[in-house]
Amino acid sequence: MATASSSLLVLPSFRSNNSNHRPSFKVRAQVSGDKKATSVEPPVNGSVSVSNVQNPKVNGAVKFQTEDEIELLWDDGYGSKSVKDYFAAAREILRKPDGGPPRWFSPVDCGQPIKDAPTLFFLPGMDGTGMGIVPHQIALGKAFHVWCLHIPVHDRTPFQGLVKIVEDVLMLEHAKCPNKPIYLVGDSFGGCMALAVAARNPSLDLVLVLVNPATSFERSPLQPLLPILEMVPEELHFTIPYALSFIMGDPIKMASIGIDNQLPAGVKLNKLREKLTNSMLPLLSELGEIIPRETLLWKLKLLRSGAAYTNSRIHAVQAEVLVLASGKDGMLPSQEEAKRLKGVLKNCTVRCFKENGHTLLLEDSISLLTVIKGTCKYRRSRRYDFASDFLPPSKGELDFALQDVLRFLRNAVSSVFLSTMEDGRIVKGLAGVPDEGPVLLVGYHMLMGLELGPMSEAFIKEKNILFRGMAHPILYADSGSGKEFDYMDWIKVFGAYPVTPTNLFKLLSSKSHVLLYPGGAREALHNRGEQYKLIWPEQQEFVRMAARFGATIVPFGTVGEDDIAELVLDYNDLMKIPFLSNYISEVTRDTKEFKLRKESSGEVANQQLYLPGLLPKIPGRFYYLFGKPIHTKGRPELVKDKEAAKRVYLEAKEEVEKSIAYLLKKREEDPYRSVVDRLSYSLTHLPENDVPSFDP
Repeated sequence: MATASSSLLVLPSFRSNNSNHRPSFKVRAQVSGDKKATSVEPPVNGSVSVSNVQNPKVNGAVKFQTEDEIELLWDDGYGSKSVKDYFAAAREILRKPDGGPPRWFSPVDCGQPIKDAPTLFFLPGMDGTGMGIVPHQIALGKAFHVWCLHIPVHDRTPFQGLVKIVEDVLMLEHAKCPNKPIYLVGDSFGGCMALAVAARNPSLDLVLVLVNPATSFERSPLQPLLPILEMVPEELHFTIPYALSFIMGDPIKMASIGIDNQLPAGVKLNKLREKLTNSMLPLLSELGEIIPRETLLWKLKLLRSGAAYTNSRIHAVQAEVLVLASGKDGMLPSQEEAKRLKGVLKNCTVRCFKENGHTLLLEDSISLLTVIKGTCKYRRSRRYDFASDFLPPSKGELDFALQDVLRFLRNAVSSVFLSTMEDGRIVKGLAGVPDEGPVLLVGYHMLMGLELGPMSEAFIKEKNILFRGMAHPILYADSGSGKEFDYMDWIKVFGAYPVTPTNLFKLLSSKSHVLLYPGGAREALHNRGEQYKLIWPEQQEFVRMAARFGATIVPFGTVGEDDIAELVLDYNDLMKIPFLSNYISEVTRDTKEFKLRKESSGEVANQQLYLPGLLPKIPGRFYYLFGKPIHTKGRPELVKDKEAAKRVYLEAKEEVEKSIAYLLKKREEDPYRSVVDRLSYSLTHLPENDVPSFDP
């Protein structure tokens, strides 16, 4: 009898397409949250039954504990598992290979997800083990009910038979939860299966995540070499896995998972060398066991037939699709295929990872859940809701954002935060900002919104609060087929949402901390000579909305943009350059469909989007001052009395202007305003000591 990994939960409903398959096997299964194990009996009539599962029961049914919501800075586990764990899991599940049928399992590492979580089915690549999401299991298990398809080494189910197996479980899931989406993550060959299932079931609410899909197999650079593989004798087959491993993935990227980017370069290099020599390279020989010679030849035929079948039906796909394409895929032309799929599919988003190889999910990159969140693909109902479907960032996501996305800016500006207490005292830190929501933060939008990153970090670290920032809807518009996962996606991971009255209503009603810039894009992309000038509309709608929920309004000012760069080319200058003016006009015309500020007049209504010409300076410092909170609770007259609302509006605006004036004056007293002075201080003090500033 074969023994599979003790980290597996087994789905008690498998189907074989060959009634003659009656394999005898026993799976050692452990239920998440319970140390007792259970046995899975041999299949009866093509199904597997689970017995003796020790878990709480309600009316005789097994009840799994779920969490209502994910907490801020939760542990997503990314980096704790690597390709070494993939080989270990694959070795265990393949200890005694059987001939099928294909079956589903749920890794115990996934645990139990949050309330109302959708179900995610992982469809494997050529290896067929179903272990290809090992580095991502913990994170995905928080947001999804995760099930993985295992195709045994000696199984010979044809492509359409595999598609039927996936269809059967989707129909069961849809019958159980008809109002929830079903996620299919298809890796390489699994991408063909996912698209084929979607084409055959256009009425199902499916979200496909395709990782280097093998629909481009006929254009693979390996096509001339495939006939040679058939001629390689059995005794030399052990050389094939080594060759394929360097074509399919980047060993250095695989070994880099779990190595802290904050380590010194020399230490990182030593750790990488150790993982390559002691773990990574010795494991490659095991690919020969995962994909023996006869299985490899069968899988290549399966790839060819699957790609042809899928491409002949791809026009029927109605599902929501996210394509993840590697730039250094030596097996498939994945970036070209992403461009093709973007043009063929009706609802397709593409993200490129230019430094990764074919085995993207096993290489050092970004957590799969992070990508799903950053592209706004995570939802728990038929339509995506920016409020209820948002998942707060994990500690791993925060660390990555601070070290890889915002590292230069954070180190360059060394931000100073001040706040105002109820008695009017100005203190260091954010003590003056209320902990309990709803809170509406309104303030000055610095040039290009550079103040957002340090401000979000400060709220998370000091107050354990993630504010939800309102962003221009164009950030959520469809993008091209070559877009990488960049800053615009990261701000969505950290709570940005399109600025609409409906979204503001939902967030305030959920007692969130909400960030609103009344000046919007016009203020963030101001002209020369307009720095620190508030360009706000006449309407005071945010006051009335805040009063409706009794929210506390906290006005704030920020300064420092003139200490890091000089604005040399603004909108008026760029419009005088012919080819740039045409481009800006097109972008501005595209933004009009969002109908922002349609009720406004004057400068704030001019929402031109462009990249200004900046001349960098030796960095100074960013300063923030949060003014005295303005309470609207117990003031119902603000909802209907426009004059009363206008007075509060002008009070908030005046407080922002006072904060800016205060900071401009006080920064002259800061002995460490220049980055040079701050570097000198850092050389003589411990890293945990913050660089001081002026006394408030």
